[in-house]
Amino acid sequence: MVGADDCARLAAVVGDRSRALKHVQRARIVLFSAERLSVLEVARRAGVSRPAVWRWQRRFAEEGVDGLLRDKTRPPGKPPLPAATVAKVLALTCSESPGEATHWTGRAMAKAVGISLRAVQRIWEAHRLQPHRIRTFKRSTDPAFAEKVTDIIGLYMHPPAHAVVLSIDEKSQIQALDRTQPGLPLKPGKCGTMTHDYKRHGTTTLFAALNVLDGTVLGRCMQRHTHQEFIRFLNAVERATPPGKIIHAIADNYATHKHPKVRAWLARHPRWVFHFTPTSASWLNAVEGFFSALTRRRLKRGVFTSIADLQTAIKRYINEHNDDPMPFVWTKPADTILAKLDRMPVPSD
Repeated sequence: MVGADDCARLAAVVGDRSRALKHVQRARIVLFSAERLSVLEVARRAGVSRPAVWRWQRRFAEEGVDGLLRDKTRPPGKPPLPAATVAKVLALTCSESPGEATHWTGRAMAKAVGISLRAVQRIWEAHRLQPHRIRTFKRSTDPAFAEKVTDIIGLYMHPPAHAVVLSIDEKSQIQALDRTQPGLPLKPGKCGTMTHDYKRHGTTTLFAALNVLDGTVLGRCMQRHTHQEFIRFLNAVERATPPGKIIHAIADNYATHKHPKVRAWLARHPRWVFHFTPTSASWLNAVEGFFSALTRRRLKRGVFTSIADLQTAIKRYINEHNDDPMPFVWTKPADTILAKLDRMPVPSD
């Protein structure tokens, strides 16, 4: 039964515009129930489900109007994992792997420790662990590594006056690939598509020299990448460089760059000074960044019906690059790089 005082309080709740909607809804359920309407009719008028009607009828019978105006405290959720369990997950992740597997998976860890998959994922996310990922590295074993790094970074950060600093290399075996079917364009919610198979129309080699001071690139496409082509490219660079300037050329240890005929050519051109990067340290050659951008922006998704088509696309990219070049800027001093490399593991013989 709903008394007169309770009806008055409930009516005041319904008429109070500042009341929370849930309180008004509960008061209406009890008022409709006081009219001896069926549960289905009360639910329809109040806009709630039948279980909600039963719940608030029972709450009113047990606690009165005050029970409608406050929510019961809910029982706490699952307790946090013990620190020992978290420590065990971290220790296993960073040390041993399960059986002959190469790394831990979330399900394997959950089974081994006796917790849920989601708990393992939360621990890994909180401690920034990603067992499924791996990064590769290669430490140079060049005995003159430190001297070469210091020399080349010195050219980048403090280029000598009245000189040109060039980063020279070749990108070989660039394939002229033609897709077997046309792909679909990019659409909202869908990425562009292209067939995984292709037709080969031959290869070309790009010789390039990046001017560190102004960022311009001199490039030549040739069919092969032997010492003859390299000398032809050096002649092209020689003609394009203003007379009277010393040319400091940074190159890797590819055999073509050290061929006896190349050395003889350098002896006939005394203004050229070659600086070779350490072995397994191509990241020191600035032109590699240009090759990477060329691959991503022009070659990887390109469709080329012939070698001439490929070479034309490469030349257009170089021209576009030279229309708005940016000087190459090296920011890490040699001491910082050498100190970081000293913290890496020493390769075993």
